[in-house]
Amino acid sequence: EKKYDELCEFCKKHKTRICYVVYGVLITAYFAVLIAACSLNFQRALPLFVFTVLAIFFICWDFLIAKYEDRIAAFFSPGDQYLKKQWFWLKWVLCAALIIMIICWLIFDTAKRGSRPLISFCGLVMYVLLMLIFSKYPTRVAWRPVFSGIGMQFILGLLILRTKVGFDVFNLLGIQIQTFLEYSDAGAKFVFGDKYTEHFFAFKVLPIVIFFSTVMSMLYHVGFMQWLIGKVGWIMHVFMRTTPVESLVAAGNIFVGQTESPLLVQPYLPYITKSELHAVMTAGFATIAGSVLGAYISFGVSSSHLLTASVMSAPASLAVSKLFWPETEKPLITLRSGIQLAKSESKNLLQAASEGASTSIGLVANIAVNVISFLALLSFLDSALSWVGNLFDYPQLTFENICAYVFMPFSFMMGVDWEDSFIVGGLLGYKTFFNEFLAYERLSKLIQNRKKGGSMYINGVKQFMTVRSEVIATYALCGFANFGSLGLVIGGLTSIAPSKKKEIADSAFRAMIAGTVACFMTACVAGMLTVPGMEVPCHILLGNASNFTDFPPNSTELVECCQHLFTSANHSEVIFPGGTYSLNSWNMCCQILGQPAFHCT
Repeated sequence: EKKYDELCEFCKKHKTRICYVVYGVLITAYFAVLIAACSLNFQRALPLFVFTVLAIFFICWDFLIAKYEDRIAAFFSPGDQYLKKQWFWLKWVLCAALIIMIICWLIFDTAKRGSRPLISFCGLVMYVLLMLIFSKYPTRVAWRPVFSGIGMQFILGLLILRTKVGFDVFNLLGIQIQTFLEYSDAGAKFVFGDKYTEHFFAFKVLPIVIFFSTVMSMLYHVGFMQWLIGKVGWIMHVFMRTTPVESLVAAGNIFVGQTESPLLVQPYLPYITKSELHAVMTAGFATIAGSVLGAYISFGVSSSHLLTASVMSAPASLAVSKLFWPETEKPLITLRSGIQLAKSESKNLLQAASEGASTSIGLVANIAVNVISFLALLSFLDSALSWVGNLFDYPQLTFENICAYVFMPFSFMMGVDWEDSFIVGGLLGYKTFFNEFLAYERLSKLIQNRKKGGSMYINGVKQFMTVRSEVIATYALCGFANFGSLGLVIGGLTSIAPSKKKEIADSAFRAMIAGTVACFMTACVAGMLTVPGMEVPCHILLGNASNFTDFPPNSTELVECCQHLFTSANHSEVIFPGGTYSLNSWNMCCQILGQPAFHCT
């Protein structure tokens, strides 16, 4: 007993050194494993190597900032002072250079890709002007957060959608997340049996929400989510000059839901201004939670585009919020270092996992009952509207048709093809008046129809859209801005900040509109930057376009398909049309390319 007490006393006395030794041994063992894995097959060990390099970089960064922050600030202080002195004329030079760059880029990009990106740019300008016209205080707008937010949105889109490295990284990330989410199938199969996929939504989609909620709770417990949100929030705070509370909540909404992210800064909510409160709610409406992101991916919607939309909409939400409700008060919480993010209350990792799964019960039940009730209500509305339309010899009247006509101009200005703007308008109506689940479910059917091929029109009704329209619709729908979420936000925020009850109720509807416009602006940026590949197989494209009703005869897609057709014919002894290509397709390609008689007689 005496020896045991002496040992305990020794451990307490040298606790720090013992921890260093244990950490040293573990780190040495980790690097030994890493070196061995890289030696055996570096290509296979590349993800582990990249992860290690990033971890080392951020650990060193945090260490240097924590220990030498004052010295670093003093080192850059002369440059900061010089910029402040010269900022009056420098900002005009930068604005002029930026405008010239945008004009040149639009000219060259329009010449290369046609007028569709230009329409998306005009749509972006239109939404900014609409927000300014209907702003709470149009003359008090601070343009730094607005232009910085749109600029960050554009730069993120440029890096992800136009550079090979960025696209490959996000595409790989999307594939890995999709693979990771499929592990929820093991639990669903055990609970619901081998035929669980027959009830796709209940037994395939909803278990993903439970699994993702569990993982997020575990990451929150170990402090990773707080660290990641803090880093993203710091970037937005520095570049956009938004307050720490706004920046952190907007960053949090990339990963968690609109009622969970304000909990990160709950102690500071009673002291925020009306504009900050509006920004907090707008960020929630403009983004989606990580837990439901997995559900939308399971529908068949592009995982890389959903991830990109979630990231791009965060700065856009702050830009639109500061335009729609400018700051007119002096914020009380301004020091970034004074913000302390809330910590997990779980005692250990297992408790965190269990609490994450239990917390998801309410979310899963809420999703299920809303989908059931809204689909039933939609069916009733369609039946009633069809009856009314039948009185005027128009039985095709439905809720989707009405929404399509209302939102059609907005979808067209995002850059959606005119033929598809009616369909996307209907999707936007579903999302706004019901929820994004119904809209993404409908979008997934359109995507599946395109992948299956077949006729583009059946009885005058378009069966699928172009890939470009699908991409823009994915970005436009990626947000919680709907009337169902309106009550959820008012109730959730009121419960954690009761002193702000009146301000929450007054600004919630404006925040929902701002969140909707933020999603539309993200879709505009996607429309300017996205470069989709071949949209449908060539034989289907040529078959649909044989009468030039769906595509113009000089479209890039048709030219590429015709070139491919004649190239394949050059390497074949069989010249007579056959297989998947019809005689009309050959005749059309002869007219487009003007091929010699060898192919076209």
